[in-house]
Amino acid sequence: MSIKRSPKLPTEDAQEQFIQAAPDAGTTAEHQPHKAVGVMKGSKRQITLTIDPELLDRVDNKAGDLKMKRAAWVNLAILNALDNGLVIGK
Repeated sequence: MSIKRSPKLPTEDAQEQFIQAAPDAGTTAEHQPHKAVGVMKGSKRQITLTIDPELLDRVDNKAGDLKMKRAAWVNLAILNALDNGLVIGK
């Protein structure tokens, strides 16, 4: 039987880096900035959005009525909600 060395334990810094890299690391009471995800396209960031087909039809119709592209209408709607508050229901 051979004698094996004890495994090398990670440093406290390495342990903290490992913990902070976890997906739920930002769930403490402190607010941590959200890490942006998506692919940069020029000065904008492309994201993936899953949306109900009926809702998408409504978005496309509204954008078409205003002679806008879907992405422009969605950006305008988000900006409007952020600047003026989100109204749910009437």
